[in-house]
Parts: sequence; structure tokens; C-alpha cells
Amino acid sequence: MPKQTQHSTAIPCLRYRDAPAAIEWLCRTFGFDKNMVVPGEGGRIAHAQLTLGGGMVMLGSADNGSAYGRNIRQPDEVGGFETQSAYLVVSDADEVYRKVKAGGDEIVIDIRDEGHGGRGFTCRDPQGHLWSVGTYDPWEPVRD
Repeated sequence: MPKQTQHSTAIPCLRYRDAPAAIEWLCRTFGFDKNMVVPGEGGRIAHAQLTLGGGMVMLGSADNGSAYGRNIRQPDEVGGFETQSAYLVVSDADEVYRKVKAGGDEIVIDIRDEGHGGRGFTCRDPQGHLWSVGTYDPWEPVRD
């Protein structure tokens, strides 16, 4: 039987042109904590781990020269589109929504009650990546 863990075993990995600014935005806007930040050359980030509750995202600078980074494109390189995004489970989606709006960041899908439960919205961070935020918690048992 697999070992039980309190942490997610699926961790989104992101690349940013200005990774230090992305780290600050994610911490300020969504409440992530810096678990580890490994500086690279020329102000780049070689690797960073940010935690939120039992979850984590890993990120680094888009131009850090890694084999992984060479396979990633930024939203502005593909017409502003994303092929993937992260979902954050929060206790108060309206509070986070207000924070995003106050920061002047783009709301892509306005806050609303979701048909499958919870309340949420989707926004772009300052570098164009999509983030969905909501109170729907897929780990909670479905109530009849």
C-alpha cells in the first residue's frame, strides 16, 4: 500500500521570464510561502519551491538554460494562450478575487458559483500564466 502523505504528489512546474517578480506576486497575491529559492546567474532563478497549504508549485527562470526550460514557451510566444494551468483551493475565493482585482491583474473568468460546487474565478498573472482559484475542494467527499 502506498505511503500516506499530507502533501500533494502532483506539483505544477512553471517558467517565468522574470521569476523573482513572479515569486513575489504569487506570495503577495495568493499567499504562497517561499520553501526554497535557488538563485542562478544574472538575477535568474535556477529553482524555486513555493508552498500553499499542502500544495506546492516549482518554478524557475524561462531562460535558465535547462533541458526542461528549453521545452517551455511563454504565453506571449503562443498568442497569449496557455496549454495548462494550476487550480488553487482557498477558503474565501471572494477575498482573493478582490486582491487580484485591486492589483490590476486580468480576470479571465469572473467569480461565480460553480455547478459542481464551490465558488471561483480564473485570472492571469502579470506574465500571462492562468491561475484558477476557488473554494471547490476535490479532496472533500461529495455530499448527496
